[in-house]
Amino acid sequence: MSEIEMNETPEADDVAVEPVEAVEPVEADTAPTAVASAPAEPVDEGARVNPRKVREGVVVSDRMDSTLVVAVNERVRHARYGKIVQRTKKLYVHDEKNEAKVGDKVRVQETRPLSKLKRWRLTEVVERAR
Repeated sequence: MSEIEMNETPEADDVAVEPVEAVEPVEADTAPTAVASAPAEPVDEGARVNPRKVREGVVVSDRMDSTLVVAVNERVRHARYGKIVQRTKKLYVHDEKNEAKVGDKVRVQETRPLSKLKRWRLTEVVERAR
């Protein structure tokens, strides 16, 4: 190796070690507090990020135990022709107390899957059948 290369590589004796300065203890009252990343608005514990869907419909069948079939009508504008069209969707609804009967107008709310087809539960009977 040449003299230039030898001078560039420091050896163990050439490395200077600086002494560590003593750090004073900080009192609890004067210590800087870390700000947690909290949301800008206060959030309720019971509030959901995406609220559950609510639909109203007419009970079509109540023959199953604790299950209703509810027909929900939806009015939608046709994509191409612009005419308003009614679409009917059948929902399988959980009715724990078997309180709704055929022909009743009911309000249902989305819930976790309760069975293969049931994803809705009965919240209230809006109007009884005559």
